[in-house]
Amino acid sequence: MRIHREGRKIIFTCFTITIALIALVAMFVPHLNIFHYLFFAALIIFALLIVSFFRIPRRVFTTDDNEIIAPADGRIVVIEDVFEKEWLKTECRQVSIFMSPANVHVNRYPVAGKVAYVKYHKGNYFIASHPKSSTLNERSSIGIEMEDGTRILMRQIAGAVARRIVCYAKEGDVVKQNQEVGFIKFGSRVDLFIPLSAGIDVDLEDIVRGGISTIAFLK
Repeated sequence: MRIHREGRKIIFTCFTITIALIALVAMFVPHLNIFHYLFFAALIIFALLIVSFFRIPRRVFTTDDNEIIAPADGRIVVIEDVFEKEWLKTECRQVSIFMSPANVHVNRYPVAGKVAYVKYHKGNYFIASHPKSSTLNERSSIGIEMEDGTRILMRQIAGAVARRIVCYAKEGDVVKQNQEVGFIKFGSRVDLFIPLSAGIDVDLEDIVRGGISTIAFLK
């Protein structure tokens, strides 16, 4: 396991404040009691939770040009046919993954190809599981065109807790399947818009793992 670069400053700051608070209490309170020790424990647990938010576990990725791989850890909350009007501009199938604060927060490319579209949208911070969050919340959209011409749109969506979307994608980038595309701090949601012809390999409420679980098979 390693710590993602997006979390290093936050973790350093958090541990610095934790150590300083414990030191100050120990220096200026002559007789520590159970409440002080509980306070110390709460500070340490909070600091460790911050570390867990930015963890990147070691994984053996699934790589297959005929599969769409999960771009994030989480729970499948949407599988439905929609008209995607931002970039694909066609009927397609939407598959959405809800990321809780306990999940790994790095996002990965579901397929290999060329980044043909990138756009950041300002927006609201509705609960990420809300259906309207896909179009009303703060979000980044990344369009990928595969070698055979298949186009897939991936959307990073901020939620009520997650207020910081990091997107590394740039138009013209040639990317590999499972390569990092970005990071959503403290969880949220990732939407995939894929061809109707793709064979869906997940059901609602399934738990998926980024870079490992197969979302769909391309035909």
